[in-house]
Amino acid sequence: MKQEETHDKGRRDFLKTAAVATIAATACGSLACSCSSKKAPAGDKVKLLSPDGEIVEIDSSYLNHQEHMAIVSKLEAREGIAGKKFVMVVDLARCKNARKCITACQKWHYRPEETEWLTVKLIKDSEKAAPYWFPKQCFHCDNPPCVKVCPVDATYKRQDGLVLIDNDRCIGCKFCMAACPYSTRVFNWDEPEVPFDIKDLAYNPETGIPAKVGTVEKCDFCPDRAREGLLPPCVESCPNGVFYFGDENEDTVTNGEETISFTQLIKDRAGYRYMEELGTKPRVYYLPPKDRQFPVERGYDDLEPKIKDRFKDIMEPEKKKS
Repeated sequence: MKQEETHDKGRRDFLKTAAVATIAATACGSLACSCSSKKAPAGDKVKLLSPDGEIVEIDSSYLNHQEHMAIVSKLEAREGIAGKKFVMVVDLARCKNARKCITACQKWHYRPEETEWLTVKLIKDSEKAAPYWFPKQCFHCDNPPCVKVCPVDATYKRQDGLVLIDNDRCIGCKFCMAACPYSTRVFNWDEPEVPFDIKDLAYNPETGIPAKVGTVEKCDFCPDRAREGLLPPCVESCPNGVFYFGDENEDTVTNGEETISFTQLIKDRAGYRYMEELGTKPRVYYLPPKDRQFPVERGYDDLEPKIKDRFKDIMEPEKKKS
């Protein structure tokens, strides 16, 4: 519990400090100087005009190091991180449906338990084949149908490979959801519940916080963490090293335990892209579930009933065979 509280506090502090930096950058433009980002608050308050036209007070020390903050302008959020081409690899042989990835994603983005940007499916390729666990999130396609159908340019493709959503633009038409062949987008039907100290922060597409009712959202590969050189929470939290994340331009991916060549991994393990025959060019690759590390039952027997119900049509007949 203490660790969870520390995580939440750290996330809120990160967002609040970043929001202050955004206001400072907007108000001061090119006048910000380049002092160390570790400088302690000065205690002197400065009044600035926020992007929403409100007067806000911030510590003067933030004016000196706002350039080091991970938060970026809307324009930078659309352009992406220069020189990067992010890619993910999912090793199906390692997945046992531990679901730590889902929980970590929800905590980082302040999403409720019922909202899963990352889901784990149970796949059975044929009647005689054994089922296997299949994590699925946004594929950040290089030829994304969702981007093509959005009438207000709310969803867009960046130069670093990420597909993001600007919920300040999103009108909730759900055209992107209909166009996505992978069904990885979700709709905010209700007013999201977020901690009181971040709910009034200015929205930014790179953090996705705070969420907005009546808009669409999805996995974003956590670009705010990428700018800090950090792995997405799903990668960090997986106890079995299922997810590899990295930069295709550098030909390097890591699951937090090992760092390897992306092209060599795909070549050696016969990596493939899900439903790539559609021509969407996904940026998520899968390694086949060969030589699995866990029996599929390990990810089923101890699930809570409401989650277990999702898989019983496949698992119960399988258990009767054994």
